[in-house]
Amino acid sequence: MPQPTMKDNKFLQGVIGLLAVALIIFVGAKTRNAFQEYHYIGTTGRDTIQIGGYGKVSATPDLAQASLGITTDGAKVADIQTQNTQKMNAIVAAVKAMGVEDKDIQTSNYSIYPKYDYSNGKQNIVGYTVSQNVTVKIRKLETVGDVLGKAGELGANQVNGLNFTIDDPTTLQAQARDKALADARTKADEVANKLGLHIVKVVTFSESSNSPTPPMPYAYDMKVEAANAGGASAPSVQSGSLDVESNVAVTYEVQ
Repeated sequence: MPQPTMKDNKFLQGVIGLLAVALIIFVGAKTRNAFQEYHYIGTTGRDTIQIGGYGKVSATPDLAQASLGITTDGAKVADIQTQNTQKMNAIVAAVKAMGVEDKDIQTSNYSIYPKYDYSNGKQNIVGYTVSQNVTVKIRKLETVGDVLGKAGELGANQVNGLNFTIDDPTTLQAQARDKALADARTKADEVANKLGLHIVKVVTFSESSNSPTPPMPYAYDMKVEAANAGGASAPSVQSGSLDVESNVAVTYEVQ
């Protein structure tokens, strides 16, 4: 059998080189196509479009929360602790009598700290302050003003962070999500029509939602009421309405 000549070897090497180049071009083209399939141009890609949607539902709150507090000053810790405790116990008993359940009353603060006098370059303790707060959930909204007024009448001198909310917003969040999805689909149809495309299916979905957005917290100064009226009167409190919102991002496959 005749041995391959140098000319034959060069020809074979040339064929192998051409095949290698063709393979590189083929792999490169497949890689490029795969990349372009998921590559986005603005908000649209060749095979997908990504659209945002927004939904909002408004509702009347069904729960009020408030912090009722008592701060007492005096020379002896034991004495002012007793005074503070007696007043707070009276407030808690009155709040329960107005329909607030045990599970809806929680101690949120109890503190004792000294009061100093810095005269003559010295730091001297001149007394103490005892502060106690309970957080109260009021489910009968028509009694909110009465609860605050009664607390002031019985010695509360701090009411902080009164706000209104919805105890279980699950249903409202689902309604807001439905509106957001419908909004996204409407926008997607408009974009697809303008591009001459047809929506096939949803590829990805994500959502960010909020808890009910409360009105501004209400602060009620019991000291002012007591000074002006000889006791705390029941304030007029308006619950207003709350907004539950949903923002979605939906990616649709198109063709």
